[in-house]
Amino acid sequence: MRANHILRPLFRSLALASITTLTALSTAAVAADVSLYTTREPKLIQPLLDEFTKDTGVKVNTVFVKDGLIERVKAEGDKSPADVLMTVDIGNLLDLVEAGITQPVESAVLNDTIPANLRGADNQWYTLSLRDRVAYVATDLNVDKITYEDFADPKWKGKVCIRSGQHPYNTALIAAMISHDGIEATEKWLRGVKDNLGRKAAGGDRDVARDILGGICDIGIANAYYVGHMKNAEPGTDARKWGDAIKVVRPTFANEKSQGTHVNISGASVAKHAPNKDGAVKLLEYLVSDKAQGLYAKANYEYPIKQGVTLDPVVASFGPLVVDPLPLTEIAKHRKQASELVDKVGFNN
Repeated sequence: MRANHILRPLFRSLALASITTLTALSTAAVAADVSLYTTREPKLIQPLLDEFTKDTGVKVNTVFVKDGLIERVKAEGDKSPADVLMTVDIGNLLDLVEAGITQPVESAVLNDTIPANLRGADNQWYTLSLRDRVAYVATDLNVDKITYEDFADPKWKGKVCIRSGQHPYNTALIAAMISHDGIEATEKWLRGVKDNLGRKAAGGDRDVARDILGGICDIGIANAYYVGHMKNAEPGTDARKWGDAIKVVRPTFANEKSQGTHVNISGASVAKHAPNKDGAVKLLEYLVSDKAQGLYAKANYEYPIKQGVTLDPVVASFGPLVVDPLPLTEIAKHRKQASELVDKVGFNN
């Protein structure tokens, strides 16, 4: 009896110690994971995340947040499991920063790889890939050079297709135009583009190629990476037919200050209350590595930010990309004005 009386507390202590040890191990295992909140379709980035896990042993828990990313992270507060916040469009990235849900990081790898105009001055956001806003041109047209200003030329009356002027891809382009040419010139340009539309500004970028094939328009403004998807689609599919109906011409701005093409971005920030900040930085550094940048280029047809990365043959056929040197933060300052201009000229009507 006395032996049992003595041993029971000992067994309890050992059991509690085991539970505590297992809990600590479990917590450590969770802490080793990286939680990614993303507005991007998971299938687009999953190949990169799989390779990250394969190469580092760190698992990425992906949470797809189609809408309300800021609201969700704010509601979770300092208990948020989010380590990395990923989205597309410079405006959306800056909204994360302005909402106070990101934090600056120190990384020589990120700062040495990503040009200053493609990252936050305070290191609170980083570009991971580029999306150049280009001209889709019917293959039978002899057009090999064009400026963004040319889309307002009356010679294209009834021949231009584009998606909604309020889409972030287009408000960013309009904001860049304001930065380069001023608000009055941009309003005149936007009215000119509206006058040249062959149909209402609506649909998506792929619809621009579809409507060029259908003879509704001859040229359009859309993102280049969609062409990679279309031209690499299975022969005989609608997407392949749309892709084969167009060629890509990279426009520049007409003013002499910029000989570059407007780009928007996909990018990411480290969450303010990241439980695994080190893992978050490690993931971002991986996403700008040669291997990951190659996957961006070959799987998503987005343009890599890193020089020397092998491109998909379709994307390579577009020729070199010379990026407009205007800082994205400067463009983003004019987003509200751009949106207001769209409504003022009735662009979508």
